[in-house]
Amino acid sequence: MRTMIQGGRIIDPARQMDVVADLFIAKGRIAGLGQPPDGFIADQVIAAHDRVVCPGLIDLCARLREPGQERKATIASESAAAAGGITTLVCPPDTDPPIDEPAVVEWIRRRAKAAGQARVLTLGALTRRLRGERLAEMAALQDAGCVGVSDGGRPIANSRVLRRALEYAATFNLTVFLTPLDPDLGHGLAHEGQVAARLGLSGIPVAAETGSIARNLELVRDLGVRVHFGRLSSARAVDLIARAQADGLPVTADVAVHHLHLTEIDLIGFDSRCHVRPPLRSLRDKDALRAGVATGVLGAICSDHQPHEPDAKLAPFGDTEPGISGLDTLLALSLCLVRDEVLSLPAVIERLTWGPARILGLESGHLDVGAVADICIFDPAVEWRLEPGIIRSRGQNSPFAGWELQGRVVQTLLGGRTVFGD
Repeated sequence: MRTMIQGGRIIDPARQMDVVADLFIAKGRIAGLGQPPDGFIADQVIAAHDRVVCPGLIDLCARLREPGQERKATIASESAAAAGGITTLVCPPDTDPPIDEPAVVEWIRRRAKAAGQARVLTLGALTRRLRGERLAEMAALQDAGCVGVSDGGRPIANSRVLRRALEYAATFNLTVFLTPLDPDLGHGLAHEGQVAARLGLSGIPVAAETGSIARNLELVRDLGVRVHFGRLSSARAVDLIARAQADGLPVTADVAVHHLHLTEIDLIGFDSRCHVRPPLRSLRDKDALRAGVATGVLGAICSDHQPHEPDAKLAPFGDTEPGISGLDTLLALSLCLVRDEVLSLPAVIERLTWGPARILGLESGHLDVGAVADICIFDPAVEWRLEPGIIRSRGQNSPFAGWELQGRVVQTLLGGRTVFGD
């Protein structure tokens, strides 16, 4: 199938390109930009006038709930939801069973291929069963296709075990994805502050995040291993990462898109849809996270997608399960940063495409000739209202229901094949 995407505003952050031009696709790859390759005759033409054409989005953290929690969602259901702009999903290893053996990696790959809506990449477990005790066979997980290894949201408390795990990962040039949380300080429901005290909710101090980061940065300094810190939530954490990067340490970090819009104030009324980990913090923290994204200290914005069945959010706040369904709103909420004059449009797209690709070491996230044609086409002018009934994910648990958003995906191509839109 040969396709011409006609007259779109092509934004490719990897090449610092922002032009109105035609894009040509053949055999699932980018065949030309501006001018068609010799002998090119399009089988289909996609009109993209007044629309943005960019690489498909890459989401660094999306829990697809399979295997083990199919009552919440499946790889097929969430891949279909992701097709609205996201072409690559990274699945953490906290499935059931965890991704600590090649067989689980292969099972997920087969399920994702059968769904055919998005690329699903896996992170292998750092330790067996994610228990923080015995190291997993990271080399075998890498050979099976894992793009990195992770604690899966269950931080390793034992510093000796963590050091050994980092040494092992460095031997195989694996990037380690760590959760910045001290498990001994992280047992709580909300940001430790006046709002939590007023609501009677147990607090999680900022030190639970920064103490973990400080320890882990010292291990990185000793070992030289590449480490990515996922879902930062505080101003002090951004400062620690900025200093480490200035010192030349091989560390990167991301932020969940909801932490760029919500704060502890949104917990008032005990809205369980805002029960997340790490918790929503202060307005100052939100502003610092936005600044971190703007400067590039936080190199990626992710959905931290956690779909739940309705019952999971219906109990009293302390008994509900944490997490937000974020695939449907990743692009639109990120585009709000343009409206708020935090980032330019090309910079937002960079944090959703080329930035995550570099963190993962992928040869994607760009529109160079010869690249795989994973493409998102969206209309930045369309205004729409998020209602639960139009959320494509099986998880309807979004605190953004009722929000007026701007910018909507009209078509997504995966390897040159349309998986969403006309």
